[in-house]
Amino acid sequence: MSENQNQLQGPSELGCALVTGAAGALGPGLVHELVVAGYAVRAVDRYSAPHGTFPQCVESRKGDICDREFMKRAVQGMRVVFHLAARLHVINPGPELRSEYWRVNVEGTRTLTEECLAGGVQRLVFFSTINVYGATPGSCADEDTRPQPDSLYAETKLAAEEAVLGVKGSPIGIVLRMAAIYGPRMKGNYPRLVNALSQGWFVPVGDGHNRRTLIYEDDVVRAALSAATHPKAPGRVYNVSDGGIHKLCEVIASICAALGRRAPLFFLPTRPTRWATNAADGLAKLAGRSLNLTTAVDKFVEDVAVSSERIRRELAFEPLYGLEEGWRRTVDALRAGTKSTGIAIY
Repeated sequence: MSENQNQLQGPSELGCALVTGAAGALGPGLVHELVVAGYAVRAVDRYSAPHGTFPQCVESRKGDICDREFMKRAVQGMRVVFHLAARLHVINPGPELRSEYWRVNVEGTRTLTEECLAGGVQRLVFFSTINVYGATPGSCADEDTRPQPDSLYAETKLAAEEAVLGVKGSPIGIVLRMAAIYGPRMKGNYPRLVNALSQGWFVPVGDGHNRRTLIYEDDVVRAALSAATHPKAPGRVYNVSDGGIHKLCEVIASICAALGRRAPLFFLPTRPTRWATNAADGLAKLAGRSLNLTTAVDKFVEDVAVSSERIRRELAFEPLYGLEEGWRRTVDALRAGTKSTGIAIY
């Protein structure tokens, strides 16, 4: 089932571009920049985008990426496809949700890839994640590092990568393994961290020396546009980050500077905190509830360091935003109310 809000504009100098998952956190920014760059854009999502999400010249269609006939029509006439649609992080998903992860993230991606090849699409840019490497204590992962996914999300993303790169035919697939993405439209743990720091009650777990790899959302879009046009990109895998490897305490300090607040002076020692959360999770389980506090602590102290040298070397991609500028822009935009995220910044 599909829903056309308006028709795709005539051929442009750069041709036509399709964005799946266009109504999500990254989609609207990517769609806008594609229009500015000169593409005629078709936006696809499982849900109807709110009015005004996309420029008026964008054709919007509602449908399921696992529906082969829908995707066959969606890719018709496209030169490049940007594949954002996915099931995202859910802690301890049940059997039905696990099946949905594989259906959407893997089978949906395989269906899309096959229809792109059959429909003459020239480039398929797939948004993956550095989570496929798992934690990297004491090392720094690059594209030649053996993936060790430690979550269902990462496992299905890795399988989807293989679908994009492994289908027989001309190599059209490009895999972008994204670092943790932040910005005004961000979702997940970072909005909760910003909210907690803004209210002044956050106490971090651990000393903050564990490493993080991030990228500002506008640079994500720029990397995707580079992958869509550079002659070296097809058939390649690229890590995408701001080029730095940051300690978590540096990330927190950058957020606090943007908020105009002092960074936390104290932290909770990791081992006793784990004991406490294990006990709380156990009591909650006896009561028929699920808190997942230990999982949250483990993610907070996780060490993840990933190099993005390949995309800089091969595609000449240079990120524009480091931590300080990226978080300043993020906080300023949230305060201005440019995106409703449920974050209360004081």
